[in-house]
Amino acid sequence: MNATIAKLREIIRPYVKELDALENLTQETDFINDLKINSANLVDIVLDIEEAFDIEIDNQSMEKMLSVRAALEIIDEKLAGKA
Repeated sequence: MNATIAKLREIIRPYVKELDALENLTQETDFINDLKINSANLVDIVLDIEEAFDIEIDNQSMEKMLSVRAALEIIDEKLAGKA
């Protein structure tokens, strides 16, 4: 598991209702359907991701961030843009 996924898991852990799904986290994991995270908490997660990775996530990117894969792609894209 790469470092970004490990960091993401720690960020979302406080918001997850399905801990079994968190333990089996993959790029295919859906935040709402698999982890049972509500939409208000998704906003908190985005804010936590911004702080943890020192990036800014725009509203358009935020709306796409519904799965682990989408979150990783957005984080990587924003980090690359900072370089």
